[in-house]
Amino acid sequence: MNERRTVARVAVGLVLAGSLVMVPGPSADAAAPARVPQCGNADLTASYRVTDAGVGHRYGVLVLRNTSDHECRTGGYGGLSYVGGGDGVQVGAAADRTPGRSRTFVVEPGERVRSRVDEVVAENYPRRMCEPTPVDGFRVYVPNATRSQFVEHTTTGCASDQVHLIQHGPFRAA
Repeated sequence: MNERRTVARVAVGLVLAGSLVMVPGPSADAAAPARVPQCGNADLTASYRVTDAGVGHRYGVLVLRNTSDHECRTGGYGGLSYVGGGDGVQVGAAADRTPGRSRTFVVEPGERVRSRVDEVVAENYPRRMCEPTPVDGFRVYVPNATRSQFVEHTTTGCASDQVHLIQHGPFRAA
């Protein structure tokens, strides 16, 4: 009987020790220390990478990289929309938010957070409803920022704001 207890205690100890292993990368913390400033546009640089395509959809990842020389905190949802016309005018409706758990991350210099993006192909909609329009890229708002960044992504959008082509999730550790 004592051997079983000893084996059980060792197993529990190994499980607990394994749960303490730390993985490098942005650290999630629901109550990020107040001393860590919130990330702003000057701290994070946006980029976009296409990852896959399916029937009538294109998928990608919106990445925010900390290009500053200090840690900062960010998380939740940013803003995302198509822009075109060579002058940054919004094309159609802004992205809808895919439901997901919002967390706050402390992002060290050089680290990244990402948001999954689902783009519906504009040609899925009737021309009259969509009003197909060339798109130069994305207007990206860092979470809680009031200024945007431009990320090149040539495609076709819908001028009608009644058609919602883009969805994106909350930012997660990369």
